[in-house]
Amino acid sequence: QVQLVESGGGLVQPGGSLRLSCAASGFTFSGETMNWYRQAPGKERELVATISPAGSVTKYADSVKGRFTISRDNAKNTVYLQMNSLKPADGAVYYCNARVQRIDYWGKGTLVTVSS
Repeated sequence: QVQLVESGGGLVQPGGSLRLSCAASGFTFSGETMNWYRQAPGKERELVATISPAGSVTKYADSVKGRFTISRDNAKNTVYLQMNSLKPADGAVYYCNARVQRIDYWGKGTLVTVSS
């Protein structure tokens, strides 16, 4: 079965950095677009970044452009989100997502808190 397991969240000061990881299994990882979403308390889940199957195409929400970088290692079935210059507004639960055979799969999320 499809499994997505996020890690790397935590508490960081404004201006700091974190690297999130998502380990995937149960499907052909190298054949699927991968996404990172986030959801802050009281807000809707929003798409943060997307990466194509080969990693050649990436897209970002305007709010994170220039600060976040999505990447993937198809040999390790893992997608990453490097987050730099973090702001308090970036605090949220971050979710890994894959759409496999028209079904959306989600990890349980990893919490990112940005606070001094």
